[in-house]
Amino acid sequence: MRAHSRRSAHRSVARSASVAGLGLAMLAACTTSSGSAPSRPTQATTSSSSPRPSQSSTRSSSSARVASFTSALVPLPVSAVADPASTFTLGPDAQIDVHDGSAGAQQVALDLAQTLRPPTGFALPVVTGAGRPGGIALSLDADDHSLGDEGYTLVVADDGVTIKANAAAGLFYGAQTLRELLGPAIEAQGAQPGPWLVPGGKITDYPRYSYRGAMLDVARHFFPVSTVERYIDELSMYKINMLHLHLSDDQGWRIAIDGWPKLTTVGSSTAVGGGTGGFYTKADYTEIVTYAQAHFITVVPEIDMPGHVGAALSSYASLNCDGVAPPINVTIDVGQSSLCVGKADTNTFVRAVIGELAQLTPGPYIHIGGDEAQSTSASDYGSLIAMAAQTVENDGKTPMGWADIEQAQLPPGTVAQYWSYQNGVGYADDAAKRGGKLVMSPAEHVYLDQKYTLDTTLGLQWAGIHELPDAYDWDPSVLVSGASAAVIGVEGPLWSETLSSLADIEYMAWPRMAEVAEVAWTPQASRAWASFAPRLAAQGPAWKVLGVNFYASPKVAWPAAG
Repeated sequence: MRAHSRRSAHRSVARSASVAGLGLAMLAACTTSSGSAPSRPTQATTSSSSPRPSQSSTRSSSSARVASFTSALVPLPVSAVADPASTFTLGPDAQIDVHDGSAGAQQVALDLAQTLRPPTGFALPVVTGAGRPGGIALSLDADDHSLGDEGYTLVVADDGVTIKANAAAGLFYGAQTLRELLGPAIEAQGAQPGPWLVPGGKITDYPRYSYRGAMLDVARHFFPVSTVERYIDELSMYKINMLHLHLSDDQGWRIAIDGWPKLTTVGSSTAVGGGTGGFYTKADYTEIVTYAQAHFITVVPEIDMPGHVGAALSSYASLNCDGVAPPINVTIDVGQSSLCVGKADTNTFVRAVIGELAQLTPGPYIHIGGDEAQSTSASDYGSLIAMAAQTVENDGKTPMGWADIEQAQLPPGTVAQYWSYQNGVGYADDAAKRGGKLVMSPAEHVYLDQKYTLDTTLGLQWAGIHELPDAYDWDPSVLVSGASAAVIGVEGPLWSETLSSLADIEYMAWPRMAEVAEVAWTPQASRAWASFAPRLAAQGPAWKVLGVNFYASPKVAWPAAG
C-alpha cells in the first residue's frame, strides 16, 4: 500500500494521526445505509442476542447494548446484532490471519497491523492460513452477493474477530469499523495501556451509494502532496471512496501537461489574492493517485471549461479570441473567462489535456467542469462541452461535469453533478430523462466552504449559512423529483477561495464531511439527527488527539476535555 519510502513514512505519521482522530470520531457515531448496491433492506437492523426477561425491559436493555455496540461507528452499519455475552480481548500473542493469499487482502492486513502495532506494542504478525484463536481473521470468501464489492461482515466473539468480504475494499471498510470498535486509543502513535476490548456481536454492512465523494479545490489555492494525502487519510476513515480534484481555474493551473509548459511556468505562478502558487508534476499526481488507491479511494481529476479558464488564457494567447493573454485573475470573481471556441488551438489544447489526464488516471471518470460559463455563448458552450465529453469517451473514460453540461449533447452514461439550487433541478431532470447518472452536491447542504455561522472567519455564504444539521438532514434520492434512479452518489465539495492551509481545510471539512459520509453510506430510513449528534460528539476527543482542526459546533454536546 506504500509505493515508496516517502509515502510509507508520511502515512505512518499522517494516517495514524488523522485516522486516529477519525477512529475516535467514529467511536461516537451510528447510522445506516440504503442505495446503490443490490436490492437490500432499506433500514438498518440493530438487535441483541441476549435473553429477554420481559418485553419492556428487553427493549430497554437491548437498545442500550446495541447503542453501546454501535456508538463508535460512523457511518452506521446496515445491521448490528450485539452479543453481550462475548467480549474479545486483543492480546500480545494475537496475529492477523489472511485466509486468502490475494495481494488485496494482504494489503488490508498489513495496513491494519501498521495501525494497531504502535498503540498496543504487540507484534501482530500477518500470516496466511487459518491461524490460531485469539486474533483477527480476514477472509475474501464471504460468498454473499448482497454485500457487493464494498460490503463486509464483522463477527466479534470471545476467541477472535472475523471480517469477511467479497473484495478487498470490503475488507478495508470492515477494518475501519474494527478500529472504531477498539476505541480511540488504538489510533495513538505511542504505546497505550489498554486493555484492548471489542464488544461482541455481528455487523453486516454495505453502502447505500457506490459514489461517496469529496472534492478539494487545489486551483484557487494550491496544496502540496502531503496535505492532499493527509486529507485522504481522514476521508478513508469514513469510507469515502472518491476524491475529486479541481485542478484548474481562473487563479491557477495545477497539473503539468506535456507540450504546454506555460501552463505551469505562467498559469501556476499565483493564487487568490496574489499568493504563492504551485503545481503537481506528473510524478506528484501519480503519487496522489497511488496513495488514494491504497486507501480504496479513486481520484477524479477536473479541468474546468469553457469558463473558469483564466490561468490557461494567461498562459497561451492563442486560446483567446483576440490573441492577447490577459493577466491572471487573482480575485474570486467568476464568469469572466472563456476559451475561444472553434479555434484549432483550442481544440488541440482540450484534446491534449484530456488525453494526458486519461493516461495518468486509472479511475473511470474525467470531469470537464462546465459551470458558470457566462462569457461563453450558448451555441459555443454546447459545441465545446460536446467535443470535450466525446474526447473523454474516446480516451476510454466516462465524462463527468457540473449539471450545467446538460445544455450540450452528451454521450450516454455521462455523469452530471447537481450543485445549484437555483437552476440545477432542471439540469438534473434532463440528466435523468436522457438516461444519465447523477452525483448530488447541493450547495445549500454540502458545499463545505460555506460558513457555519455569520461569525465564521473562513468561507463564503452565497449558498447560505450551513450549521451541522443542514449538511445532514437531506435525502439525495428526493432532492430532484423523479430522478432517484439516476442518483449514484453524493459528494461534498470544498472550494478554496478563503482556504490556504491544512488547518483551513480541516476546519471547514470536519465535522461536515463525516455527515456527508453517513448520508452517502447509511440507509435513509436509519438516519436521524437526534441519534447522529451524540455519535458525532464522540469524534471530538479523537480529532483533538490527531490534531484535526475541527469546528466544535454548539449544536453538538461535545465531551468535556479530560
